[in-house]
Amino acid sequence: MKDDLALNMNEVVNYLKKTPKEFTKADMIKFVEEKEIKMINFRYVAGDGRLKSLNFVINNREYLEQILSCGERVDGSNIFPAFMHAGSSDLYVIPRFRSAFVDPFAEIPTLSFLCSYFNKDGQPMENSPEYVLKKAAASFTQVTGMEFQAMGELEYYVIGDTEDLYLSEDQKGYHEGSPFTKFEQFRTECMLYIAKIGGLIKYGHSEVGNFTMEDKIYEQNEIEFLVTDVQDAADQLVLGKWVIRNLAYQYGLNVTFAPKITAGKAGSGLHIHTRIVKNGVNQMIEKGSLNSIAKSAIAGYMSCASSLTAFGNTNPTSYFRLVPHQEAPTSICWGDRNRSVLVRVPLGWTTANDMVAMVNPMEKPANDDFSQKQTVEFRCPDGSADIYLLLAGLTVAARHGFEMEGALDFAKKTYVDVNIHKSENKEKLMSLAQLPASCAESAEQLSTHRNIFEKHGVFNSEMIDDIIKHLKSYNDANIRQEISNDNDKMLELVHKYFHCG
Repeated sequence: MKDDLALNMNEVVNYLKKTPKEFTKADMIKFVEEKEIKMINFRYVAGDGRLKSLNFVINNREYLEQILSCGERVDGSNIFPAFMHAGSSDLYVIPRFRSAFVDPFAEIPTLSFLCSYFNKDGQPMENSPEYVLKKAAASFTQVTGMEFQAMGELEYYVIGDTEDLYLSEDQKGYHEGSPFTKFEQFRTECMLYIAKIGGLIKYGHSEVGNFTMEDKIYEQNEIEFLVTDVQDAADQLVLGKWVIRNLAYQYGLNVTFAPKITAGKAGSGLHIHTRIVKNGVNQMIEKGSLNSIAKSAIAGYMSCASSLTAFGNTNPTSYFRLVPHQEAPTSICWGDRNRSVLVRVPLGWTTANDMVAMVNPMEKPANDDFSQKQTVEFRCPDGSADIYLLLAGLTVAARHGFEMEGALDFAKKTYVDVNIHKSENKEKLMSLAQLPASCAESAEQLSTHRNIFEKHGVFNSEMIDDIIKHLKSYNDANIRQEISNDNDKMLELVHKYFHCG
């Protein structure tokens, strides 16, 4: 076990020589005392999707014990204004020891924790997004006997002053390297910080989008995570956004996860890869191909796709991105290695090979099985998403695929093996259902599908009502037509939701 943890960058993991899931209160006290930690920070996600913060100075050991044993109370009406009221708004925030990390931005040695919400009776807060995800994961396992895993791709634009040297061609930034990309050092430092606080990073790279507007350069980047337990995946994405924003502030840069920031340029998505496992083994592959387990989950995604936008595409600018020919999905379909579809099955190392030996003569052929890496990618969400509710919704949708009748037939019906936006495939395109074109349509679809999400007590009716009400409040039913020839109005909306999520 110690060898497995030797390269872990999380200082708490490295010092305790334990995996995060093994952390105890005694471990936290030991770390604080022996590493001379001076402060404790509680962090918790509010209704706006951002991490809030509560800071404690460690006065003595008794107070440290109290903080870690009891948590603290907060005003829920300000954290969740949509459904909590000032008359009965107190909540407890309780630290999750497995999330412990040393704050990389604090000048004073500080240990931080993500927290869970509890109500006045000491029970988990039913409408807390983090608890909804926990219930979704539990219901998936209860119904299927398997575990749901996920990881996300954080796409974002970095905005800095223009330069005249080594300019990249507009919208040709995919995997560009320095000096043609200007913010590679910033991205790699973000990756290092995320790893230090416990994030499982897969890789990072520059993305397609890059352009200059007035005196600023806009450069799109992506940091992708490794697949893990769906609850840990949500925590890592939330912390990833927190790191990127904080480090950008230190650099004097601006960053945005907004789905669309100008017409005709690539928008930023939050693609989610999913995997189903049992006893640590990928259950979605059989003889190198997707099996009935994978296709059942995909059928669930296809069935619930239109309503999943209620959690993953949550403001009007989301629907500027979901248009044809912008590498974002519009039709409800799936396919292999096809970027015009909603659910994509990427390359998954599912065929026997030894490519490393082919290009490295000193290596002996091994023919290892890497099919564990196979995932299924859901492509419509964006940076406006409530990450916990989005992953809860996807988990429910996958579970629904195992509960619905005719799942495999539905998966077959929605499969495409062509670019549906080419003129010769117009008939196939016309046969497919379309994603919503506005928050208003998304609300209607959630209303239609609400029984799926409320089943097994995952989402309660009050939460679904609140989400529908919020989406309808935008009054954006005709947003695309209204904005199509009004760039100023589009920029006004972009500015309003520039730091969404």
